[in-house]
Amino acid sequence: QVQLVESGGGLVQPGGSLRLSCAASGTIFRITVMGWYRQAPGKERELVAAIIIDRGRTNYADSAKGRFTIFRDSAKNTVDLQMTNLKPEDTAVYYCNVRADVGAVYWGQGTQVTVSS
Repeated sequence: QVQLVESGGGLVQPGGSLRLSCAASGTIFRITVMGWYRQAPGKERELVAAIIIDRGRTNYADSAKGRFTIFRDSAKNTVDLQMTNLKPEDTAVYYCNVRADVGAVYWGQGTQVTVSS
């Protein structure tokens, strides 16, 4: 059974930094994409950043460019999101997402990030 376990969320002041981590356990056949999404209250879930593994490419939402960096450790099957210069509008539940070659999609349980003074 595949599980994605997120950690690292919390309360931070505007301008601060947080690092989210997601560890995947279980057997996942040929991971193609690892990434992070977020969902703010009353809004749809949106992509924040993703690594397209077989192309060695990263995608970022415009709101994340220049402030967030996504990292993957293939040996540990983890994907981290380093977030800097956080803004109140970054407040959301952040979800880890893994997609596999057979069309499987996995989600973590979500971790709350609150940016507030």
